[in-house]
Amino acid sequence: MKAAIVGIAGPTLSSGEAALLHASPPAGVILFARNIRAPKQLSELVDALRGVLPAGAVLTVDQEGGRVARLRPPHWRAHPPAASMGRLFAVDPRAGLRAAWLTGALIGLDCATAGFDAVAAPVLDLSVPGAHDVIGDRALAHDPVSIARLGHAVADGLLAAGVQPIGKHAPGHGRARVDSHLALPTVEANDLDADLLPFALNASLPWLMTAHIVYPGFDPISPATLSRAVIMGIIRGRIGFRGILVTDDLAMKALNGAPADLATRALTAGCDIALYCSGEFDPTQDLLNRCPDLSHDAVRRLRGARETARLRRMPLDPGRLALERDRLFT
Repeated sequence: MKAAIVGIAGPTLSSGEAALLHASPPAGVILFARNIRAPKQLSELVDALRGVLPAGAVLTVDQEGGRVARLRPPHWRAHPPAASMGRLFAVDPRAGLRAAWLTGALIGLDCATAGFDAVAAPVLDLSVPGAHDVIGDRALAHDPVSIARLGHAVADGLLAAGVQPIGKHAPGHGRARVDSHLALPTVEANDLDADLLPFALNASLPWLMTAHIVYPGFDPISPATLSRAVIMGIIRGRIGFRGILVTDDLAMKALNGAPADLATRALTAGCDIALYCSGEFDPTQDLLNRCPDLSHDAVRRLRGARETARLRRMPLDPGRLALERDRLFT
């Protein structure tokens, strides 16, 4: 498999996309709102993808709750934003942690039932006053230890549903004053210990996602996604992360260059997998044609992530869990 996860264009798999995914099989596919209309349609799309992808390829989705949700009512359950769990935690830590676990489990059940293997959550970024609201209520709290505890609970809930959590955005997006979807942020803070702490306390997660941000204290030139100094020195080093490191979307405007070139740079810097979400056929084809196969370490890490989700899965009753969560928030 290629060291890439890619998007597709629409709610069905075109013949050209099927041929490309078969000829240059990626490590996975990520789906977005443009790909998801209703349970039956999604089931047919997942079946079509499974029919052309190799065994072990990962289907993933952004499903944090709140405003970042691809599975939405009326067909799927609504989930609260991360900040609501932080507010509850500030009043009643036990209730906040339970709400976080329940939300992870319920999101996980929705996603597992729909056929997904991994979910891009929890967000482990700080909530920072004055920062751009691209994170905003996606952040669990202001305090790094609270974020770490709540993020760990969300991840545990996802794993209980048999889904692999992807923590984001290492080494921390919370201070950014620019939306990295639109431009490249620079975080000038000299002391980022608080930003790193939620990631360090969740270094056992199976996946982390990088941030497209320049941290001059770590690397004055390259954003984290493309920086060997940040990936090896900070994420693998100070944070101590040993799982699968996937880039944030290489189609975001924070980065300049052809997607295939960016993927090469990110993989050379130490990422395991390049993520390219646009669904545009030509750049996706170019990226997959030029992308190397997964490294031996990445294959091992993927195998470990699947095994972790398999071992941590438990029988869950979504109706009972949803009622319990509702009571916590009333």
